[in-house]
Amino acid sequence: MIRLSVDIGGTFTDVVLDTANGLVTTKVLTTYSDPALGVMQGIDEVLSQSNTDAKDIDLVLHGTTLATNALIERRGAKTALITTQGHRDIIEMAFENRFEQYDVNIDRPAPLVPRHLRIGIPERLAADGSVLVELDEAALRTEILKLNESGVESIAIGYLHSYQNNAHEVRTADIISEIAPNLSLSLSSDVCPEIREYERLSTTVANAYVKPLMADYLASLKSQLNERGVACQLLLMTSGGGLTTLDSARRSPIRLVESGPAGGAMLAASVAKRNDLDQVLSFDMGGTTAKLCLIDEAEPLQSRAFEVDRSYRFKKGSGLPIRIPVVEMVEIGAGGGSIAAVDGMQRVLVGPESAGSEPGPACYGRGGQNATVTDADALLGRLSKSHFGGGKFTLDLQEAEVAVTRGIAEPLAMEPQEAAYAISEVVEENMASAARAHASEWGLGLEDRTMIAFGGAAPLHAAALAKKLKVNQVIVPQGAGVGSAIGFLLAPIKFEVVRSDVSRLSNLSGERIDALADDMRTEAMAIISQAVATGPITEQLTGYMRYAGQGYEVPVPVNLGALDAGALSVAFEQAYARLYGRTIPDMDVEVLSWSLSLQTVHERGVSLSAVSGDAGEAGRIRMFDGDMEVEAPIIERSSV
Repeated sequence: MIRLSVDIGGTFTDVVLDTANGLVTTKVLTTYSDPALGVMQGIDEVLSQSNTDAKDIDLVLHGTTLATNALIERRGAKTALITTQGHRDIIEMAFENRFEQYDVNIDRPAPLVPRHLRIGIPERLAADGSVLVELDEAALRTEILKLNESGVESIAIGYLHSYQNNAHEVRTADIISEIAPNLSLSLSSDVCPEIREYERLSTTVANAYVKPLMADYLASLKSQLNERGVACQLLLMTSGGGLTTLDSARRSPIRLVESGPAGGAMLAASVAKRNDLDQVLSFDMGGTTAKLCLIDEAEPLQSRAFEVDRSYRFKKGSGLPIRIPVVEMVEIGAGGGSIAAVDGMQRVLVGPESAGSEPGPACYGRGGQNATVTDADALLGRLSKSHFGGGKFTLDLQEAEVAVTRGIAEPLAMEPQEAAYAISEVVEENMASAARAHASEWGLGLEDRTMIAFGGAAPLHAAALAKKLKVNQVIVPQGAGVGSAIGFLLAPIKFEVVRSDVSRLSNLSGERIDALADDMRTEAMAIISQAVATGPITEQLTGYMRYAGQGYEVPVPVNLGALDAGALSVAFEQAYARLYGRTIPDMDVEVLSWSLSLQTVHERGVSLSAVSGDAGEAGRIRMFDGDMEVEAPIIERSSV
C-alpha cells in the first residue's frame, strides 16, 4: 500500500508519503484560513518528489490540533446547553474546589457556554434511569425557538443520569431536529455515557463547541482530496492512539483533540520497542506547543480523562476536563514560535502565546516582530542557514537579532546572544517543570528514562532538557521533524466504548457484564468494520474499580472468561498495589464503569534507521553555549 500521513499543527503542517521505496516527507506552513490548503500544498510536494500519482494512494491518515486550538483560543461555534432544570450551572461550579489553596487570585477557564445559553428543562431521571419527571416537551419547544433566533449554531444535550437511560436526550434531539434542522447536536449519552455529571457535561459541551468547525474542515479536506484524485479512504487519528473513520470523527470530534500528540507517542513507543527500552520520556516540541509523555514497556500511559488549557502552572484542576480515551501526557505552550517578553519584574517569560505561521518567528522573514524561541535558536547557531527546513525556508538572522534585541536584550541590557540564551533557558526550564509535575502526578520517576525527541524544535532543546531532568540518553529518530505524522503510520485502527454500571463485587452479575460487553463490542465493531482493516482484531475489557467509599478508581484489565468476583478482586488488588504500594484488607470493591476496546494488530512499520558515529561532515557551524562560542560539525542524516 501507498499511504499518506498528514499532521496539522499550530505552525507547520507535516506530510509523509509511505512508499515501497521509503518515506518522502515535507513541512509546509499551516494555512489558518483553510487548513486543507496547506495539506494540499504538502501533498503536491511529496507526490512530485516521489513521482507518485495521486490516484495510486491507497490510504490517507490524518491528525490535527484544530479542535485543541479552537478550545484554547475560544474559536468554536456559538453553543447552547440543554440540561435538567436547576442544574444548568454544573459546568461553572465544576468540582467546587481550589486547585491552588493559598492563591487568592486563582481563576479557572470560563465555561464554553455562557449562562444565558444554558437552559434548564423540566424533566428528571433517577440514578437507576427510571423516570421521576417526564420531559416537558412544550417548554423545550419554546426554548429551542428562542435559541434558534439568537443565532446558536450547536447544542449540547445532557440530562442527569442519562448514561443509564437516554430516552429524554433522544426525544430532545428529535424535537430540535424538527424545529431547527440546521443546528448541530451532541448528546451526552453518545459522547460520554459515564457517571459523574460535571465531566460528562463538560465533554459534551466541548464536543458541541468544536463540532461545526471540524465538520466544515473535514468536508473541505475530503472534497479537496477528491479533486486532487485522492479517492481512497480517510482515517483520523484519535487521542487514544488509534485510527477511526471519517463518520465517527464527524460525530465525536472531541476524540480528535489530542490526535497529533498521540501520533508522536506512537512513534516514541515504536522506537522504544525496537530498541528494548523499558522506560522512556517522549518529548515532542513543535512550533506552538511541547508535549511530554511517559512510556513504560513500549506502551504510552493511557487515561480516560485529561484537561485542555491548564491555566495555572500545569496544575491539575485548572483546565477544562475532557473525558475520552486519551494517551496521557502534559502539553504546554512552549514551541519554536512561542513569544518571549520581559515582564514588569524584569523576568524573561516565554509563551504560551505563539507567532504561529502567520506571520511566524522574525527569522522566517514574513513580517514577524516578536522575539521567539526559534529566533533565539537561530542566534545561538542551532539552525543552519543553508539547511533550515530542508532548504525550503530562508533563515533571516538579521531579523532574528533585531527582534531579540528589541524584545529582550535592550530591556535587560544584555548582548543579543546572551538574551537568546536566556530565552532558551527559560523555555527549557518551563518544559522541565511540566515534566516533573506530570511524573509526580503518576508517582513515576524521570532519571532512569531515555528521552526520545522529535518535532521541529525538540532535538534542538533535547540535550539541555535531558540535563535538567538528569536523563542520560537521548534518541532523535529518523524523520524527527515530522514525527507525529510518522506515528500515524504506526498506529492501529482502534475504537473504545465505555459504559457506567455501578456494582459491588459482592453483588456482581457476570451475565449482566457479559451482556454489557456484547453491547459495547457491537458498537465498536460497527466502527472498526468501516475501516480498511486487515488481520486479526484484539479485544480488551477494562473495569474501573475502587474500594467502596473512595473517590477515585483505577483501571483494571479484565479477562472476559474470568468475570467472577474472586478473580476480579485479585486483579484489582494487583493494580491498586502497583499504583499506591499497598492494599486495604477487608474492604469491599466496587466497579463504576467498563470499557471495551477493539483494535487491529498492526503489522506494517516504517524505516527508522539510526545515524552511525562515522557519518561524514557537511560543513561546520559556530554555536553559543552560554559562555562562549564553540564550533560543531553539520551531519546530513540522509547521507548516512
